[in-house]
Amino acid sequence: MNPVLKGYLRLARPANLPTAAADVLAGVAIAGVFMGIFLNTDWNTSMVGKILLLVFSSVFLYAAGVVLNDVFDHKLDKTERPERPIPSGLVSVRFAAIFGGVLMNLGVLFSFLVGPVSGMVAITLGLSILLYDALGKHHSFFGPLNMGVCRGLNLLLGITIMGDFSNWGYFIFPVLYIAAITLISRGEVHGDNKNHIIFAGGLYSSVILGLVVLFSTTGLNLLEAIPFLLLFAFLIFRPLLRAYAENSPKNIKKAVMAGVISIIVLDATLAVGFSHWWVGLIILLLLPLSIFLSKLFAVT
Repeated sequence: MNPVLKGYLRLARPANLPTAAADVLAGVAIAGVFMGIFLNTDWNTSMVGKILLLVFSSVFLYAAGVVLNDVFDHKLDKTERPERPIPSGLVSVRFAAIFGGVLMNLGVLFSFLVGPVSGMVAITLGLSILLYDALGKHHSFFGPLNMGVCRGLNLLLGITIMGDFSNWGYFIFPVLYIAAITLISRGEVHGDNKNHIIFAGGLYSSVILGLVVLFSTTGLNLLEAIPFLLLFAFLIFRPLLRAYAENSPKNIKKAVMAGVISIIVLDATLAVGFSHWWVGLIILLLLPLSIFLSKLFAVT
């Protein structure tokens, strides 16, 4: 592969992009689109088109966020992450900024093709991404919250497929979960973040408990969601416990990587709760893709 092209791909964090698609599919399920629909049913082609537009919108917005993050961090990365495309000289700051801007605009455009409500959520998400990249990530409390809100808005993007904000409150789950991952990531460079890991573990637990309570008290599909929830808990807590036991940058990075990729499993769990097991399984198929890409491109 051409080194410059690979540099642009590395900026976009390909391994993370399936997690953005999973958010939208979970949001679509929460909106009720898959309820009562089965694999042998004739699918509404118009609805399938809207789903694809929102998936691509989410992927472009996410890619824009990580590209622009590296643009804002290019001076710091010369010291802490000199192997990244910008500090290594593979991609210039100017062209990286243009690349991120194009991705951002494509993401917003695709959402407006679905409807004005989706478009407004995409704009809000884009502004939240820019706020995090420029300012939020430097704040110990606001940074994790800001990142969590970005992921929550991504889920909300899928929920708006029906043109309204019904069930918008479920965006709290990705907010708490991503806030936890962002806290853990604070030790990627220097280690020594056991307090953050403990707090993150509490946030992880609150997400799992919250899902169980939600599904069991509202008559949702808890039984079929349990295997997905157990897989989710295993994938996130195993590396987290290792990072606590040996609080090194290497183990912390593995915990962050596992947390990011496991968003797919969280989304699959949410989707099953609001639809059928096979919807969760379709979302779960994004997991091996993300794991494969993580072996080729950095997750963080």
